Amino acid sequence: MYRHETRLRVRYADTDQMGYVYYGNYSAYYEAARVESMRALGLSYKSMEEDGVIMPVMENWSKYHAPATYDEMLSVHAIIKTMPGVRIKFFYEIYNESDNLIHEGETTLVFVKKETGRPCKMPDQMREALAPFFPDEKTPG
Repeated sequence: MYRHETRLRVRYADTDQMGYVYYGNYSAYYEAARVESMRALGLSYKSMEEDGVIMPVMENWSKYHAPATYDEMLSVHAIIKTMPGVRIKFFYEIYNESDNLIHEGETTLVFVKKETGRPCKMPDQMREALAPFFPDEKTPG
């Protein structure tokens, strides 16, 4: 399993009229955590796209336990539980400043050849970066 923590401060623009993080902004928090988790592995979305592989979101799921509020520092954990193949599934846990779990989520993304628009296997560079976290798993087809 691979797990990476990204810390984000709730901006005023992230909140709704009640002072809570607007529900649609959690997807942006997921994206920030995904990007930073990949960067921590020595990878980047930008370089993957330059190499011709894009990662569109196929599924997005959220569960709200408690609201996040303006100026709160959040800890967003991006977790990969199984070795990816053609799809990669990220799980998210968001904790508030009191270290309480306030939100859970999941996204499934698909590796796609930019040139053809067709699904493809995970890039070798990503497989190699993730391999140490999944020593007993082979890359699915």
